[in-house]
Amino acid sequence: MEANGGKLVTVRADVTDEGQAHDLARRAEEEFGGVDILVNNAGVMLLSKVEKGLSDQWRRMFDVNVLGLLYATDAAIGAMRRRGGGHLVNVSSVAGRKTRPGSGVYSGTKFAVNAISEALRQELLEDKIRVTMVEPGAVETELTNHITDEEAQQGAQALKQLDILQSEDIAAAIAYAVTQPERVSVNEILIRPTEQAY
Repeated sequence: MEANGGKLVTVRADVTDEGQAHDLARRAEEEFGGVDILVNNAGVMLLSKVEKGLSDQWRRMFDVNVLGLLYATDAAIGAMRRRGGGHLVNVSSVAGRKTRPGSGVYSGTKFAVNAISEALRQELLEDKIRVTMVEPGAVETELTNHITDEEAQQGAQALKQLDILQSEDIAAAIAYAVTQPERVSVNEILIRPTEQAY
């Protein structure tokens, strides 16, 4: 990137810490003069049936998937307004459209992401801040490695038998959305592996 005239700064931050999220936005303004695009991609998927009562995992998912997204978004909006516009990309999931046994709480977080994204789209129209939800199906990531419930882990592994999406497929969808002319707002991209039934 730097060889092509770009600049890269890496910062370790915990999105569940509101102060760290705001510090990250301030750092971006200091280093780059502002925030043009925010991709909210941090997430955890701790699948299990609700009856198993894994409340610590429920809290973790809501802390990262919902509150973390809100903290980072809140921090970025002010920076984007100062620049005269920007683009928020919220990575949701196909689980934000429909749910299945064992994914109720995770789906709840992703339904929340979708609702928040649509509200933001309407709230930020006059600020020229576009909002895009990207809703992937099964993607080759580390998400399934964190599932502690054996029954849910088996179900998640079954999806890996398919020719599932790769991270670059999601990156390409995001790049498409953020490179459209300012008059174009790509609000939603649902992207599944060709073989995924739901």
